[in-house]
Amino acid sequence: MTRTVCKWLLPALMLLAGCAHKLPTAPGYTKDSWQHLPGWQQSDMRLSLAALRQGCSRLQTRPEWQAICHDAAALDANDNERIRRFFERMFTPWSLHNADGSREGLITGYYEPLLRGSRRPDARFRYPVYGVPDDLLIVDLGEVYPQLKGLRLRGRLDGRRVLPYYDRHQIENGHAPHGKELFWVDNALDLFFLHVQGSGRIRLEDGSIVKIGYANQNGHPYRSIGKRLIEMGELAADQVSLQSIRAWAEAHPDRVPELLAHNPSYVFFRVLPDELPAPVGALGVPLTGEYSLAVDRRTIPLGLPVYLSTTWPDSDTPLQRLMMAQDTGGAIKGTIRADFFWGFGDKAGELAGRMKQRGRLWVLFPRGATPADLPR
Repeated sequence: MTRTVCKWLLPALMLLAGCAHKLPTAPGYTKDSWQHLPGWQQSDMRLSLAALRQGCSRLQTRPEWQAICHDAAALDANDNERIRRFFERMFTPWSLHNADGSREGLITGYYEPLLRGSRRPDARFRYPVYGVPDDLLIVDLGEVYPQLKGLRLRGRLDGRRVLPYYDRHQIENGHAPHGKELFWVDNALDLFFLHVQGSGRIRLEDGSIVKIGYANQNGHPYRSIGKRLIEMGELAADQVSLQSIRAWAEAHPDRVPELLAHNPSYVFFRVLPDELPAPVGALGVPLTGEYSLAVDRRTIPLGLPVYLSTTWPDSDTPLQRLMMAQDTGGAIKGTIRADFFWGFGDKAGELAGRMKQRGRLWVLFPRGATPADLPR
């Protein structure tokens, strides 16, 4: 596809679902000092180092990361004070602020759920988990327009026309990618939440457990069903959580399909190796429970340490720790916006479902680098 053809196609392609994202804007960064990070001196950084080492498996060949990853590998993983001095020596903190000058944003949570499923459909297991459809077309705009790096359009061909790919309602009502079923699960709402979380585990009828992770997406923007329930007058804004949405769905089973169709985004999955300790994030490394963050990569380059200052779910108790930007998410858009990965299981799900806190972020850039220097 030549640049001339792409230039002609771009206005049409921008109309495709999946290009609803705003173009990258310059995030608000201010160079800061360590003493301004609340709780920095008291933080336990042992798992922060473990998460950084995971990231180094993908970052260590980059010039700005070579010395960092080399020194990180040599650290005593139990020497918390030495680990803190390592971060202070190798990085510089930059605080984030919004366009209006405010320094707080929304911190939510996600986790790895466990679903009940089967390799074959029957009366109980009737909701399919799909792999990537063969007709899903992906256009990487950054290959032609460098200023659009990271933006990808998803669509499908209809003869010689490029159309938006099918949305959730269409996929579930006549346009499913037959033959791409990986598993079938027994609950439509659990499957929906699997799409939102982006990864999970399925317990099969013989008791074995398989791990699945994000493979691709249909290109339509994410729309919150929690926000939709507020608009419908079904839940108050301060009531919305994974738990309250589930309770509403159980009380109104006949209205669930319409509610779920409000979110046109649809996720396709792949089976993950059993030996993986956790889901693989957008950086391409396994996530570390309670120490990996999903961020907007237009603001925060993937792989960087991010110091988070917020509170525990439904609490005023401080939650302050050094985390790693290792994932992204359809709902994670904005300058000070992050999703806290809580890990696997019921406790993680309970915390993730209730987390909707205000918080601040400091991004740690390799010493000598500035926010303008690193690709996003």
